[in-house]
Amino acid sequence: MLTILTFFPVLGALILLALKPSKELLIKQLAVGFSIVTFVLSLVVLRRFEPAISGLQIIDRIPWIPSWGIEYHMGVDGLSILMILLTTFISMLAIASSWTAITMQVKQYYIFMLLLEAGMLGVFLAQDLFLFYIFWEFTLIPMYFLIGIWGGKNRIYASIKFFLYTMAGSLLMLLAILYMGITNETFSLPDLITGRAAFAAAQNWLFIGFAIAFAIKVPVFPFHSWLPDAHTEAPTAGSIILAGVLLKMGTYGFIRFNLPLFPEAAYHFAPAIAVLAIIGIIYGAIVSFAQKDVKKLVAYSSISHLGFVMLGIFALNEAGLQGAILQGVNHGLSTGALFFLVGVIYEQRHTRLMSDFGGLWKAMPVFAVLSLIVTLSSMGLPGLNGFVGEFTILLGSMGSTALGARPWIYTAFATTGVILAAVYLLWMYQNVFMGPLDKEENKKLRDMNGGELAIMLSFLLFIFWIGLAPSAYFLLMDSTVAKLVADIMAAGALMMP
Repeated sequence: MLTILTFFPVLGALILLALKPSKELLIKQLAVGFSIVTFVLSLVVLRRFEPAISGLQIIDRIPWIPSWGIEYHMGVDGLSILMILLTTFISMLAIASSWTAITMQVKQYYIFMLLLEAGMLGVFLAQDLFLFYIFWEFTLIPMYFLIGIWGGKNRIYASIKFFLYTMAGSLLMLLAILYMGITNETFSLPDLITGRAAFAAAQNWLFIGFAIAFAIKVPVFPFHSWLPDAHTEAPTAGSIILAGVLLKMGTYGFIRFNLPLFPEAAYHFAPAIAVLAIIGIIYGAIVSFAQKDVKKLVAYSSISHLGFVMLGIFALNEAGLQGAILQGVNHGLSTGALFFLVGVIYEQRHTRLMSDFGGLWKAMPVFAVLSLIVTLSSMGLPGLNGFVGEFTILLGSMGSTALGARPWIYTAFATTGVILAAVYLLWMYQNVFMGPLDKEENKKLRDMNGGELAIMLSFLLFIFWIGLAPSAYFLLMDSTVAKLVADIMAAGALMMP
């Protein structure tokens, strides 16, 4: 089932490859169709998923290169089920949002989008480190071309910077994977977790190898400088997927690999990573406020929001980890929706500078109302999705034993990020939507059409659902997170004086 889910978009890409480039309408219809069916397949996986089981489920496992201890091993558990659903949902909306935005090399564009979706699904499902690394690196290729061909005027610079940054970080992870695989004669993640005593002496170095690769992807301060360029230059759908899913590969990597493989090291490095997370929260918010380009503001806000996710992960308790996983989903929804809204306005005005707008509320009332809801969601307003994740993360950090004797200090500094988010997001909203409608070009703008409205309502459905009734989402990860935390705490207890 997981193999079908992962490689179904590849089938779509192969069918598009066989079509003539002139059949643009058919190519678009097939691409959207394949992304919808992939989303339905992920719902089938959800239907078969048993939240009460803490281990891997729906497993596909066969020997691949037996002489090297490499297997084709796929599985899903409470750590990855929400990431799978987020990937198929965001990919479906991103592909649909490209309908009118992409006018050149349409066939190649949709092939790359479908291949990217397959790569991301593989990252979240692979349970063999060799297989995981192949999917991890593969996602760089479609994203590199999506930015480099269909991006903005500095697209070549942004795409090369994105590729080199993430590729360089991954090489350290590859060395760590090779070391563990050779030490244990297997690359299977469950087997490596069971036999982690074999590489316990080197676990601090191995932890750092994985952590740098994942920190660049998140990105954690100070590894963040590739992100604003990639976001700003990427096409709208590229930004939606980059914010919605690709950045979560980094936070997922910390939870899936760093915590269970190197629990003592995780305990050891938790305060330092929490400090970097808080610097990211505050730095991202302050730099967002200085932006004149709306898309760049949303890009820098991602650094701030993902700082919360990192703080939750390294609180190393159930509340923090569950909040981090859910906030990853929330960020994908809220920031993905914001990038989509920026794309809607950019298609009409071909500018993203706040100074070129003002008073849009009068010209585009529906667009303005939906933008306000998403802005409030990104701010963490109670009743919307962002609040649930941030509250749970702050709850986790406040009660964390991994953050030393005074964890409330971390929580206090992190809370300033919530206040700063309200400042820069409301400032952006005021500049774009409020005030007089005094520019002629803005008076001619049309409001949202049916397709754009359908995409936005899809985002809003989950923004309100998670905000008002999050228990179903917590239930999916409850038992897996509890088992992981118990394991980390046992290792942490060994380190206590």
